[in-house]
Amino acid sequence: MSWLGPEEWQAVALSLKVASWATLLSLPFAIWVAHLLARRDFPGKQVVNGLVHLPLILPPVVTGYLLLLTFGGTAHLGALLTNLGLPLAFRWTGAALAAAIMGFPLMVRAIRLSIEAVDTHLEAAAATLGASRLQVFATVTLPLALPGIIAGAILGFAKAMGEFGATITFVANIPGETRTLPSAIYSFLQVPGGETAAVRLVVISIIIAMGALIASELLARRVSKRMEGA
Repeated sequence: MSWLGPEEWQAVALSLKVASWATLLSLPFAIWVAHLLARRDFPGKQVVNGLVHLPLILPPVVTGYLLLLTFGGTAHLGALLTNLGLPLAFRWTGAALAAAIMGFPLMVRAIRLSIEAVDTHLEAAAATLGASRLQVFATVTLPLALPGIIAGAILGFAKAMGEFGATITFVANIPGETRTLPSAIYSFLQVPGGETAAVRLVVISIIIAMGALIASELLARRVSKRMEGA
């Protein structure tokens, strides 16, 4: 990427950092929620399902504004986190939170479909041999659902890389702190002569997005073949 300028490279590096943290922090919760929705019946299940997928339906700006109301400096929770040394508003950590929330529904959906495809008879057989629910999940469900987990994680990462609306509303567009790839493209398009830099970042965005989708498919297929041959 030597053909990128310092400001452009800074945006790419920050986006990779934000997307990586967003994926790592949200993946365990996505697995738990997906398993809950796939294998449990409980009152309010449809409400939980709706809340999980709400970021896909709401305008991203609305999600960002809700995050600002919840975690902003004047909000009780935001002030508490700031006092604990974990500020979110107008920081890259807030960008990671916004990206994680926007990518969460995609992760949950992919993982849920994978878990639902696991044969429940295998889980029941493990339970009859004395395995606890946690052991059944760890030794049967999780390995068999691994292709979907990998796909969900990579899709969540790709979504986090491209998140714009919620991020710019919650953490603004601060160079070196919250200016991710989409924000940088937007900024370059607002100034005369910035189209060339914007085009370069658009190309990088396409390469990363396509790479993530291809990697997701290849990894899922490789895991599936290994499991079939085991």
